Amino acid sequence: MEDVTFSSHGVSLSGSIAWPVDKPAIAAVVFIHGSGPQTRNLALAKRFADRGIAALVYDKRGVGKSGGMYEGNQSVTGMNIALLADDAAAALDFLAGQSALGGAPVGFSGISQAGWIAPLAATKSGHARFLLLWSAPVCKVSEEDIYSKFTGDTDGPDRPLYATALASRTEAYVWPDFLGRDTDPAEDLAQLKIPGFWIFGGRDGSIPVDLSVKRLGELRAAGHRFEHTVFPEQGHNNMTATFDAAVEWLSKVATVRGSQPHSAKAKR
Repeated sequence: MEDVTFSSHGVSLSGSIAWPVDKPAIAAVVFIHGSGPQTRNLALAKRFADRGIAALVYDKRGVGKSGGMYEGNQSVTGMNIALLADDAAAALDFLAGQSALGGAPVGFSGISQAGWIAPLAATKSGHARFLLLWSAPVCKVSEEDIYSKFTGDTDGPDRPLYATALASRTEAYVWPDFLGRDTDPAEDLAQLKIPGFWIFGGRDGSIPVDLSVKRLGELRAAGHRFEHTVFPEQGHNNMTATFDAAVEWLSKVATVRGSQPHSAKAKR
């Protein structure tokens, strides 16, 4: 475990890299937090490293040993998500520069809110080669808000479809202008030419899984290499139970080290 610091928007962010022991890394990930004042997930980093995957985990800005200000009141504004995406891109660029990687592919991993942050971050960093996400919404922030308010953010069997949550509203949902962009990861994913894997829980009451799967299907039909799987008995926080599936997918991707750019931007 190596403690590191890197800079984003003039702020020093603090993290740790877990390196595999006595073997080269087959891949490396930057793990992006879900919502809340999250510190670095050392246990997850160690678990990745045990499977031959280097992992950079860091304290969210304004939390733990990281500088800057933590935004708690308006965490899903377009401005804050863009800022967190810049932080994640800076982390990936820092990780990609580590000589110990020996050319292993690097990419983003994360959970929940990372579903809005990681695709945007991948458009900002020329080093992103994959996305590996748990319970990550592939829908607008406003659509997730409609759904989670309807379910009370509660996991359970027979979670309603997004259409049911939408139909229950008695007035139209209006996204306030002062919140900036109503982040839509599908717009950012459409710019990418890298593979991605989403792991969902069938009992997830926090995000509209059916809508996210539909959006991924539309992106796949447009030629993107985005895969997903749903574990019917799992809820929102399912990383522990589904970790093997994540590593299996990433191990396969790591064996294909193509030179395709991460996005249309990288070609310019």
